[in-house]
Amino acid sequence: MTDHILGIDGGGTSCRAAVARPDGIILGRGKSGAANILTDPNNAIISITEAAKAAFRDAGLDEAGVGGASAFLGLAGTNVGDLTRYVRDRLPFRHTDIDSDGLIALQGAIGDGEGAVAILGTGAIYMARKAGAIRYIGGWGFTVSDLGGGARLGHALLQEALLAHDGVHPRSGVTDAVLEEFKGDPRGIVEFARLSKPGDFGRFAPLLFDHAGRGDPQAVALVRAGATAVNESLDAIMAFAGAPRLCLLGGLAAIYPPWLSEQHRANLVEAEADALTGAVALAAKGHAERRGAAA
Repeated sequence: MTDHILGIDGGGTSCRAAVARPDGIILGRGKSGAANILTDPNNAIISITEAAKAAFRDAGLDEAGVGGASAFLGLAGTNVGDLTRYVRDRLPFRHTDIDSDGLIALQGAIGDGEGAVAILGTGAIYMARKAGAIRYIGGWGFTVSDLGGGARLGHALLQEALLAHDGVHPRSGVTDAVLEEFKGDPRGIVEFARLSKPGDFGRFAPLLFDHAGRGDPQAVALVRAGATAVNESLDAIMAFAGAPRLCLLGGLAAIYPPWLSEQHRANLVEAEADALTGAVALAAKGHAERRGAAA
């Protein structure tokens, strides 16, 4: 039987998988729904499995082969150890390694070198490698962390829309746009918020940045607040990294730079590869190490 490895990138909005040969050559890719194990571990298990099977199908392989694959997963929400074990024990792979989505992003962006990454998507997490040591900042989840991430920005925008509706804050184009989406009924916002997960809030972030870019005062204030939080974390992670090499990743990476401090904009470099490529590279390393240990 041919060995296959899987790299998996699971975030608060979607889960991507790539099946590869043991040497890291990617054969096929797949995608499914959200895979944040802190928010919904059971749904994450489903999304991870579906993405892996889709990758096998894309490669022209029997999807039942996922059961014999060695996988490296970079997932949002791995800060809680019990949940990580819960998910690992219920996945179908022959061998499963799980770490943060930040680690696979770091590996993809800078390879085995030194530098830092900031993943600015639904959440916000920062990582750096220096002299082989790795430091994490943030990524503790929507309810207590991830300041500046899309979910927190979207949540703040909905809050602002309600304040504008009640006449506490001035109305503006962005708050009107939110209220119009809910047909002018604030109860729709309340019901949406009651049932929503981080990725649901995060889908309002692009709308917020769009209005901020056009000078909407309420949108500008919210984006600046988010950027302040991001800048503070970048200050800390770059102090550890030392070398001025910073990659921004995630769904908001392309639209955040104009709002960040000049110091951090000056350190920005293009990532060598994406997080999914990083997951495949780590899966290949782990597979080689186990095969070497067994020899």
